[in-house]
Amino acid sequence: MTLSPDSPIYVAGHTGMVGSALVRALREAGHRNLVLRSSKELDLRDQSAVHEFLATTRPFQVYLAAAKVGGIRANSTQPADFLHDNLAIQTNVIEGSRKAGVDKLLFLGSSCIYPKYAPQPIPEDALMTGELEPTNAPYAIAKIAGIHMCDAYRTQHGCNYISAMPTNLYGPGDNYHPEHSHVLPAMIRRFHLAKQQGLPAVTCWGTGQPMREFLHVDDLASACLHLMNVHNEPGWVNVGTGSDVSIAELAQMVAHTVGFQGQILWDDSKPDGTPRKWLDVSRLAQIGWTSTISLEEGLRTTYNDFLTARASNSLRC
Repeated sequence: MTLSPDSPIYVAGHTGMVGSALVRALREAGHRNLVLRSSKELDLRDQSAVHEFLATTRPFQVYLAAAKVGGIRANSTQPADFLHDNLAIQTNVIEGSRKAGVDKLLFLGSSCIYPKYAPQPIPEDALMTGELEPTNAPYAIAKIAGIHMCDAYRTQHGCNYISAMPTNLYGPGDNYHPEHSHVLPAMIRRFHLAKQQGLPAVTCWGTGQPMREFLHVDDLASACLHLMNVHNEPGWVNVGTGSDVSIAELAQMVAHTVGFQGQILWDDSKPDGTPRKWLDVSRLAQIGWTSTISLEEGLRTTYNDFLTARASNSLRC
């Protein structure tokens, strides 16, 4: 059996930013039989429920984009939840997929799996060569386990399970919560509110010196579909843009996009996190995919999405 427009494809986590981007990309590619369940309909932490669901729906492919995610504050205050929930989600879906005879699965991880002081840009073989960043170590450990689980299932059971490690993501459907969001959506919200309120300054966490790479979620979805179409090897593949900016530069770009003209201040009593996270994407380029959405373009479309969601009271915050 080969993949067709009518083959059932399960996108785990389809209501999230990454999952919704995958759904858009799959539909644009002509796939008509997407299997979708919200967390209210199916708790992926519930092993028996997940296994029964997969045995009943028998998807041909699975995109495992479901995860408990958050920024520095959320990771620092909920380490047990980040470790337990992510281990449970990925273990249940991966084992359930094996039992259901899923033809191919893509596991999505994160660039936080790499050591805090990894070489830059970070190659895939830097994994487990040093200490993790403490502020998100539980989440990273869960994702590392998922990678090795996919490879172990390939070795022991012959499962064609692959893994992709995206850099920092942003785009439509992001989480703009004031305490639990990542840096870019948090900045969009704060600068927008500051402009609305006529504030003279915005204070951001840290020193502004760390360097980060940002990938638009629609670019990630494009890369995932490409990998599912052509990539069938063990290990994991970095997904990024090949370039990065400082957090201070990002703040200036967000302020310009939003139209905030006040001062940008920095609270260096707050943690910076990893000094730099810039992925080596040469392996992905060899597989035949490169990023196409610039940060400037992506910020404009993301801010427009923020405004649209805010106007319709559908903002995730």
